[in-house]
Amino acid sequence: MGFLFRKRSKDEIDRGLHRTKENFGQKILSLFSKNKMDQDFFDEIEEILIMSDVGVETTLEIINHFKKYVSDAKVVDTGDLKSYFKKSLLDMIPQANFDFKENQLNVLFILGVNGVGKTTSIGKLSHRLKLEGKNVMLAACDTFRAAAIDQLTIWGERSGVPVVKQDMASDPGAVLHDAIDSAIAKNIDVLLVDTAGRFHNKTNLMAEIEKLHRILTKKISSAYHETILVLDAGTGQNAFVQADTFNKSVKVDGIILTKLDSTSKGGIVIALAHQLKIPVKFVGIGEKIDDLIPFNRDEYVESLF
Repeated sequence: MGFLFRKRSKDEIDRGLHRTKENFGQKILSLFSKNKMDQDFFDEIEEILIMSDVGVETTLEIINHFKKYVSDAKVVDTGDLKSYFKKSLLDMIPQANFDFKENQLNVLFILGVNGVGKTTSIGKLSHRLKLEGKNVMLAACDTFRAAAIDQLTIWGERSGVPVVKQDMASDPGAVLHDAIDSAIAKNIDVLLVDTAGRFHNKTNLMAEIEKLHRILTKKISSAYHETILVLDAGTGQNAFVQADTFNKSVKVDGIILTKLDSTSKGGIVIALAHQLKIPVKFVGIGEKIDDLIPFNRDEYVESLF
């Protein structure tokens, strides 16, 4: 079953996408009102998509399909254009929720570089899970920064969730071993593992991530695992590069996309889903503790237009 996070309102979703809606959806709809669908028409759509960080590869595929549709269907009604365009986007975005397995340990292995909101996202997830009656535990495996350990500890106290930690510069693997043993002994439902957040292009970071992932899969192979990457929506194509790099080292099952409300480039959702086949599972739409909401592709596309 999926995690039963509170139902979000349409106003919340619209608020989270308002900048992307202005930069993407409204401009596309304005183009659809034109009478002439010539090469300039398609060039303008292409520019809007690329500027919204949909990505060149995905953009070209959308444009090619769209040209064929317009030609084959001899479209004259702008409502038909809107419907087909929305369907094209939906086809490129898989819908995937967080899964939760009853009566066993669920482990969320959380990745992300410094500054993307990784530890904050972990704190918000733990808060919501605790409210829903789950027994939650946090593992402070980012031992390279004292601030990361302190921040996770504060979130644990705020949510009423235990945190397994050691001193700064401790072996992250040792912390993870302790957390797993403690989670099993205390019948924990969900263990959220915070990992080091140095730059994704550092070889030693990726080696550390791979080591921790091996510990998880070997020590508790019977547990349900999900590897979740946290990305900052505002970094655009750099977020795409981060996702590609992490995914090559440790297969990423889903993405938490933070700060969606502060960017006009929310098209990165489409690029991640289509080119890398990694679904966005949660999006951040604000600073409040409950402003991390489950991603829903239908609501995303509907809100854009």
